[in-house]
Order: sequence, then structure tokens, then C-alpha cells
Amino acid sequence: MNDKIQTSLRASQQVMTDLLARPDLHARLEQAVQICVSALREGNKLFFAGNGGSAAEAQHFSAEMVGRFLKERRPLPAVALHVDTSAVTAIGNDYGYDQVFSRQLEALAKAGDVLIALSTSGRSQNIVRAMQSARERGVHTIALTGQDARDMGHLADVILNMPSTHTPQIQEGHLVVGHLLCGLVEDELLG
Repeated sequence: MNDKIQTSLRASQQVMTDLLARPDLHARLEQAVQICVSALREGNKLFFAGNGGSAAEAQHFSAEMVGRFLKERRPLPAVALHVDTSAVTAIGNDYGYDQVFSRQLEALAKAGDVLIALSTSGRSQNIVRAMQSARERGVHTIALTGQDARDMGHLADVILNMPSTHTPQIQEGHLVVGHLLCGLVEDELLG
């Protein structure tokens, strides 16, 4: 058992080391921050979407925006699209699970808003369709993915792809990058 613990901790450590050594990713994160800050300054909203563990992280990041991350500030308009269980189950039942996020964006999003989409595989069909819907509406798209952005990569204004192909480490990278996004947005708005 100790070998498995050591192996897992080393894999997590390696992702953090790789993230630290990626100036290209740092530059794209800065770009994502500026997109979010500009949208919020113009009165627009941030939408978050993910499935499973990515849904939990999406909800977490949305809550950091509405509440606060580290500093006292006004609440920021952010919505995690999976938390409305009635909408998700009705849309899933009536239209198909691949439309649970895109249909909500059709109803709620407007040009200038931002969709922050999380998928470890980069190919979750409900996320891909949400990104397509966002682009059709002039909504900016930021994708948090694994090493290969796959289908999401073609639809994202900014790709924040983690240096891993292993789901737990991708999600750990998403958590770190998501916290950085929240903190940097907060800093810029209070700056």
C-alpha cells in the first residue's frame, strides 16, 4: 500500500512541477484572467460547466466568484450550469444529456459572457455542445482539459490543458489553475 501512496504522490508532484515549468500555460492563464475581468467589468456573467469531478470543481470555482476567494469584494455573477437539477433532468429527458448545458446557455447567456468548461477527456459531448452554443452567441470560451484538448481545443478561445493524461492528476491541475484564475481575477478587479 505504501508503494501506491508514494506513486500517487509523486504523480501529483510531477504535475505541479510540469505546471510550474510551462510559461505557455502561464501566458494563456493570464489571457483567461483578462477575458474574465473584462467580461465582469462590462456587467457580464461567468458560466461554469463540467461532469462528475469536473462538475464539483466547476461548482467550487463558481462559488469562489459569487462569494469570495481570498479578499473582501462585491459578489461576482457566476453560475455553475449543472446545479439546477430540474433543468438538467428535464433537458436530459426531453432533449438528451448532450444538451443539458447548451440549452441553458441558449436561455441565459449573452454576447460578452464567459463559459469556463472543464473536461479531463476534452471530448464530453455535453461540454462540446455547450462550447458550440457559446461561440454561436458571442460568449467567450475557456477550456480546462487534460494534455490533449481534443474536441474542446477547436472551440476554445483559451485552452488551459494540464500536463497529464491521468484523470486524478488532470483534476488536481484543474484545481490549482482554477484557484489561480479565481485569485487573479479577484486581484485584477480590486487592483
